[in-house]
Amino acid sequence: MITAKNLTKTYVSGEIVTPVLKGIDMDIKKGEFVAIMGKSGAGKSTLLYQISLLDIPTEGRIIVANTDILNLSESDRTKFRLKKLGYIFQDYALVPELTAEENVAIPLLMQGIPHNDAIQQARKIIDSIDMAGKYTNRPNQLSGGQQQRISIARAIVQSPEILFADEPTANLDSASSEQVIELMRDLHVKGQTIVMVTHEPEYTKYCDRIIYLDDGKIISHDYKIQ
Repeated sequence: MITAKNLTKTYVSGEIVTPVLKGIDMDIKKGEFVAIMGKSGAGKSTLLYQISLLDIPTEGRIIVANTDILNLSESDRTKFRLKKLGYIFQDYALVPELTAEENVAIPLLMQGIPHNDAIQQARKIIDSIDMAGKYTNRPNQLSGGQQQRISIARAIVQSPEILFADEPTANLDSASSEQVIELMRDLHVKGQTIVMVTHEPEYTKYCDRIIYLDDGKIISHDYKIQ
């Protein structure tokens, strides 16, 4: 589902050159639940942003869902992200002025689906994550765990081929974190490919594999026995 070859990312600010990724080679299979771990500054989120088309690497090649994504134009990359990929962020990234159902419907509306149809589909997804009755709540009327569940609903409403999660439990208490991880486990059981950055080992219990980064390089793969 994802292949990266000799992936590098270097940031340049004036005369300061900061290499963050240093020749990453990796493969992620369809249906895998993969965690990316490593100490702070290892390059975890930077790697996620490259393979999820949220950033462009300095060098290397990335194949996602049989598409050489670095050969796409900016507009085609945007369309690819919208149709093929889903994103969960640690800060939820919900639009504060919109209701839960409106936030979930955003990806559908951006694809041209009529408003009423998008809202109905959003409500079905919200029901599926045990948030029925919260359709018209705005983010400030929801707990952190509920906001993250709505962000997951938004990420999966268009049935993405790959779900990317960047520290999805970072701002949650332990009970809410467990609920989010259980929800991701349920998605994985149904066949969803998931790539998750986390710094908490206990939240990798449902993963198939853990990729460990250190100083911008992959140092090991831990294949877990379920």
